Amino acid sequence: MPYYYYYGFDWTYLALVLPCLILSLWASSNVNSTFRKYSKQYSLRRLTGAEAAQRVLSANGVRDVRIEHVSGNLTDHYDPKSNVIRLSDQVYSSTSTAAIGVACHEAGHAVQYAEGYAPIKLRAAIIPVTNIGSRMALPLILLGLLFSSFGDTLIYLGIGCFSLSLVFQLVTLPVEFNASRRALQAIESGNLLTEEEQKGARKTLTAAALTYVAATAVSLAQLVRLLALFGGRRRND
Repeated sequence: MPYYYYYGFDWTYLALVLPCLILSLWASSNVNSTFRKYSKQYSLRRLTGAEAAQRVLSANGVRDVRIEHVSGNLTDHYDPKSNVIRLSDQVYSSTSTAAIGVACHEAGHAVQYAEGYAPIKLRAAIIPVTNIGSRMALPLILLGLLFSSFGDTLIYLGIGCFSLSLVFQLVTLPVEFNASRRALQAIESGNLLTEEEQKGARKTLTAAALTYVAATAVSLAQLVRLLALFGGRRRND
Protein backbone atom coordinates (compact mmCIF):
# COMPACT_ATOMS: atom_id res chain seq x y z
CA MET A 1 0.00 0.00 0.00
CA PRO A 2 1.40 3.48 -0.84
CA TYR A 3 2.95 5.36 2.05
CA TYR A 4 0.32 8.07 1.96
CA TYR A 5 -2.44 5.62 2.92
CA TYR A 6 -2.91 4.81 6.57
CA TYR A 7 -5.60 2.30 7.58
CA GLY A 8 -7.41 2.97 4.32
CA PHE A 9 -7.31 6.77 4.62
CA ASP A 10 -5.43 9.08 2.28
CA TRP A 11 -3.52 11.29 4.71
CA THR A 12 -2.70 13.83 2.01
CA TYR A 13 -6.40 14.59 1.59
CA LEU A 14 -7.12 14.59 5.33
CA ALA A 15 -4.09 16.68 6.24
CA LEU A 16 -3.91 19.06 3.29
CA VAL A 17 -7.19 19.45 1.41
CA LEU A 18 -9.91 18.82 4.00
CA PRO A 19 -8.92 21.68 6.36
CA CYS A 20 -8.89 24.09 3.42
CA LEU A 21 -12.28 22.85 2.23
CA ILE A 22 -13.65 23.42 5.72
CA LEU A 23 -12.18 26.93 5.64
CA SER A 24 -13.81 27.51 2.25
CA LEU A 25 -17.21 26.33 3.51
CA TRP A 26 -16.89 28.58 6.56
CA ALA A 27 -15.91 31.57 4.39
CA SER A 28 -18.89 31.00 2.11
CA SER A 29 -21.25 30.72 5.07
CA ASN A 30 -19.67 33.78 6.68
CA VAL A 31 -20.07 36.01 3.64
CA ASN A 32 -23.74 35.06 3.34
CA SER A 33 -24.47 35.63 7.02
CA THR A 34 -22.54 38.92 7.03
CA PHE A 35 -24.37 40.13 3.95
CA ARG A 36 -27.74 39.20 5.48
CA LYS A 37 -26.86 41.03 8.69
CA TYR A 38 -25.87 44.28 7.01
CA SER A 39 -28.64 44.04 4.44
CA LYS A 40 -30.84 45.11 7.35
CA GLN A 41 -28.74 48.18 8.10
CA TYR A 42 -30.06 50.91 5.83
CA SER A 43 -28.12 54.05 4.99
CA LEU A 44 -29.39 57.39 6.20
CA ARG A 45 -28.71 58.97 2.80
CA ARG A 46 -30.98 56.39 1.13
CA LEU A 47 -28.63 55.79 -1.78
CA THR A 48 -29.30 52.56 -3.65
CA GLY A 49 -26.56 50.20 -4.70
CA ALA A 50 -26.94 51.29 -8.33
CA GLU A 51 -26.71 54.96 -7.38
CA ALA A 52 -23.64 54.35 -5.22
CA ALA A 53 -21.90 52.48 -8.04
CA GLN A 54 -22.67 55.35 -10.43
CA ARG A 55 -21.15 57.85 -8.02
CA VAL A 56 -17.95 55.82 -7.81
CA LEU A 57 -17.73 55.72 -11.59
CA SER A 58 -18.38 59.45 -11.92
CA ALA A 59 -15.85 60.33 -9.23
CA ASN A 60 -13.21 58.45 -11.20
CA GLY A 61 -14.14 59.93 -14.56
CA VAL A 62 -15.58 56.68 -15.94
CA ARG A 63 -18.51 57.59 -18.16
CA ASP A 64 -19.15 54.67 -20.50
CA VAL A 65 -20.04 51.87 -18.06
CA ARG A 66 -23.68 50.83 -17.80
CA ILE A 67 -25.28 49.56 -14.60
CA GLU A 68 -27.91 46.87 -14.98
CA HIS A 69 -30.03 44.65 -12.80
CA VAL A 70 -29.42 40.90 -12.83
CA SER A 71 -31.47 38.23 -11.08
CA GLY A 72 -30.08 35.94 -8.42
CA ASN A 73 -28.46 36.09 -5.00
CA LEU A 74 -25.05 37.79 -4.84
CA THR A 75 -24.60 37.43 -8.58
CA ASP A 76 -23.04 40.89 -8.77
CA HIS A 77 -20.17 41.30 -11.22
CA TYR A 78 -18.52 43.59 -13.70
CA ASP A 79 -18.49 42.33 -17.29
CA PRO A 80 -15.51 43.91 -19.08
CA LYS A 81 -16.57 42.57 -22.48
CA SER A 82 -19.91 44.37 -22.35
CA ASN A 83 -18.58 47.12 -20.09
CA VAL A 84 -21.53 46.59 -17.76
CA ILE A 85 -21.86 46.37 -13.98
CA ARG A 86 -24.60 43.88 -13.12
CA LEU A 87 -26.10 44.13 -9.66
CA SER A 88 -28.28 41.45 -8.08
CA ASP A 89 -31.75 41.66 -6.60
CA GLN A 90 -30.44 42.41 -3.10
CA VAL A 91 -28.02 45.10 -4.26
CA TYR A 92 -29.37 47.05 -7.24
CA SER A 93 -32.23 48.88 -5.56
CA SER A 94 -31.33 48.29 -1.91
CA THR A 95 -30.19 51.11 0.35
CA SER A 96 -28.42 48.82 2.81
CA THR A 97 -24.78 49.27 3.78
CA ALA A 98 -24.05 45.75 2.51
CA ALA A 99 -25.54 46.56 -0.90
CA ILE A 100 -23.61 49.80 -1.19
CA GLY A 101 -20.36 48.03 -0.27
CA VAL A 102 -20.89 45.34 -2.90
CA ALA A 103 -21.98 47.82 -5.58
CA CYS A 104 -18.98 50.06 -4.98
CA HIS A 105 -16.71 47.01 -5.10
CA GLU A 106 -17.98 46.13 -8.58
CA ALA A 107 -17.59 49.75 -9.62
CA GLY A 108 -14.02 49.43 -8.35
CA HIS A 109 -13.44 46.67 -10.91
CA ALA A 110 -14.75 48.93 -13.68
CA VAL A 111 -12.36 51.65 -12.56
CA GLN A 112 -9.50 49.13 -12.56
CA TYR A 113 -10.15 48.35 -16.22
CA ALA A 114 -10.55 52.03 -17.09
CA GLU A 115 -7.20 52.86 -15.47
CA GLY A 116 -5.40 49.83 -16.92
CA TYR A 117 -4.69 48.28 -13.52
CA ALA A 118 -2.01 45.66 -14.29
CA PRO A 119 -3.23 42.70 -12.16
CA ILE A 120 -6.74 42.78 -13.62
CA LYS A 121 -5.33 42.93 -17.15
CA LEU A 122 -3.12 39.95 -16.31
CA ARG A 123 -6.09 38.04 -14.88
CA ALA A 124 -8.16 38.70 -17.99
CA ALA A 125 -5.29 37.55 -20.20
CA ILE A 126 -4.77 34.22 -18.41
CA ILE A 127 -8.43 33.23 -18.04
CA PRO A 128 -8.57 31.27 -21.35
CA VAL A 129 -5.36 29.40 -20.51
CA THR A 130 -6.42 28.58 -16.96
CA ASN A 131 -9.83 27.36 -18.15
CA ILE A 132 -8.20 24.97 -20.62
CA GLY A 133 -5.66 23.86 -18.02
CA SER A 134 -8.29 23.09 -15.39
CA ARG A 135 -10.19 20.91 -17.87
CA MET A 136 -7.09 19.03 -19.02
CA ALA A 137 -5.47 18.43 -15.62
CA LEU A 138 -7.42 15.38 -14.44
CA PRO A 139 -7.57 13.59 -17.84
CA LEU A 140 -3.80 13.97 -18.24
CA ILE A 141 -3.14 12.61 -14.75
CA LEU A 142 -5.46 9.64 -15.35
CA LEU A 143 -3.79 8.89 -18.67
CA GLY A 144 -0.44 9.04 -16.94
CA LEU A 145 -1.58 6.43 -14.44
CA LEU A 146 -2.81 4.17 -17.24
CA PHE A 147 0.18 4.35 -19.57
CA SER A 148 3.37 3.63 -17.64
CA SER A 149 5.73 4.12 -20.59
CA PHE A 150 5.27 7.89 -20.57
CA GLY A 151 3.07 8.19 -17.52
CA ASP A 152 5.36 10.50 -15.54
CA THR A 153 5.40 13.03 -18.37
CA LEU A 154 1.61 13.06 -18.62
CA ILE A 155 1.22 13.35 -14.86
CA TYR A 156 3.62 16.26 -14.70
CA LEU A 157 1.74 17.92 -17.55
CA GLY A 158 -1.50 17.37 -15.66
CA ILE A 159 -0.06 18.84 -12.48
CA GLY A 160 1.30 21.77 -14.49
CA CYS A 161 -2.15 22.38 -15.95
CA PHE A 162 -3.70 22.23 -12.51
CA SER A 163 -1.14 24.69 -11.16
CA LEU A 164 -2.58 27.28 -13.53
CA SER A 165 -5.68 27.42 -11.33
CA LEU A 166 -3.45 28.40 -8.41
CA VAL A 167 -1.80 31.08 -10.54
CA PHE A 168 -5.26 32.44 -11.36
CA GLN A 169 -6.22 32.52 -7.67
CA LEU A 170 -2.98 34.27 -6.73
CA VAL A 171 -3.54 36.94 -9.39
CA THR A 172 -7.17 37.32 -8.30
CA LEU A 173 -6.27 38.17 -4.69
CA PRO A 174 -4.72 41.62 -5.34
CA VAL A 175 -7.47 42.39 -7.86
CA GLU A 176 -10.21 41.76 -5.30
CA PHE A 177 -8.39 43.45 -2.41
CA ASN A 178 -7.72 46.50 -4.54
CA ALA A 179 -11.35 46.72 -5.69
CA SER A 180 -12.51 46.63 -2.07
CA ARG A 181 -9.96 49.27 -1.08
CA ARG A 182 -11.17 51.51 -3.90
CA ALA A 183 -14.77 50.92 -2.81
CA LEU A 184 -14.15 51.88 0.79
CA GLN A 185 -12.11 54.95 -0.19
CA ALA A 186 -14.90 56.05 -2.54
CA ILE A 187 -17.54 55.51 0.15
CA GLU A 188 -15.57 57.63 2.60
CA SER A 189 -14.45 60.39 0.24
CA GLY A 190 -17.85 60.61 -1.42
CA ASN A 191 -19.64 60.63 1.92
CA LEU A 192 -21.89 57.82 0.69
CA LEU A 193 -22.26 56.34 4.17
CA THR A 194 -21.85 57.71 7.66
CA GLU A 195 -18.80 56.65 9.66
CA GLU A 196 -20.85 54.11 11.59
CA GLU A 197 -22.46 52.72 8.44
CA GLN A 198 -19.07 52.28 6.80
CA LYS A 199 -18.37 49.48 9.26
CA GLY A 200 -21.15 47.41 7.70
CA ALA A 201 -19.77 47.88 4.20
CA ARG A 202 -16.24 47.11 5.39
CA LYS A 203 -17.25 43.92 7.17
CA THR A 204 -19.23 42.75 4.14
CA LEU A 205 -16.26 43.28 1.82
CA THR A 206 -13.85 41.68 4.30
CA ALA A 207 -16.04 38.58 4.47
CA ALA A 208 -16.14 38.44 0.68
CA ALA A 209 -12.35 38.76 0.49
CA LEU A 210 -11.95 35.77 2.78
CA THR A 211 -13.71 33.57 0.23
CA TYR A 212 -10.92 34.34 -2.27
CA VAL A 213 -8.28 33.58 0.35
CA ALA A 214 -9.98 30.26 1.08
CA ALA A 215 -10.19 29.40 -2.63
CA THR A 216 -6.47 30.07 -2.98
CA ALA A 217 -5.74 27.84 0.01
CA VAL A 218 -7.80 25.01 -1.52
CA SER A 219 -5.95 25.27 -4.84
CA LEU A 220 -2.58 25.31 -3.09
CA ALA A 221 -3.47 22.31 -0.92
CA GLN A 222 -4.69 20.33 -3.92
CA LEU A 223 -1.50 21.10 -5.83
CA VAL A 224 0.69 20.02 -2.91
CA ARG A 225 -1.40 16.85 -2.60
CA LEU A 226 -0.90 16.02 -6.28
CA LEU A 227 2.84 16.47 -5.89
CA ALA A 228 2.84 14.26 -2.79
CA LEU A 229 0.82 11.55 -4.51
CA PHE A 230 3.04 11.55 -7.57
CA GLY A 231 6.21 11.35 -5.50
CA GLY A 232 4.72 8.44 -3.57
CA ARG A 233 3.81 6.70 -6.83
CA ARG A 234 7.39 6.84 -8.09
CA ARG A 235 8.79 5.41 -4.90
CA ASN A 236 6.24 2.60 -4.91
CA ASP A 237 6.51 1.62 -8.61
